[in-house]
Amino acid sequence: MNRYWLFVVLGGIIEILWVSGLKHASTPLEWMGTILSIAASFWLIIEASRKLPVGTVYAVFTGLGTAGTVITEMLLFGEPFRITKVLLIALLLVGVIGLKLVTDESSKAESSSSQGGAV
Repeated sequence: MNRYWLFVVLGGIIEILWVSGLKHASTPLEWMGTILSIAASFWLIIEASRKLPVGTVYAVFTGLGTAGTVITEMLLFGEPFRITKVLLIALLLVGVIGLKLVTDESSKAESSSSQGGAV
């Protein structure tokens, strides 16, 4: 995994924090943490989008954030557990992983064709 994919994953994890913060923050310190999390996650995604396809970056970022937020809400904040939610989140994660794998393959193919076929 290169640095830019690490930015995407880290941005998705931080997105979980700020989305939960939007719902549960109640003190000025919690709101400041939420605002800083928003800024950090967006900075990471902007940096990743400079080198990776923006559509794939955004899909992976939001997919990880969505899945993580649903799981966090169920585990930490008493959101009801529903098997359909878990199955749909699993389906979402399969799509996110697939996008990353396809993007890596197309990036390798593009780099080899731009080098005249040399690998």
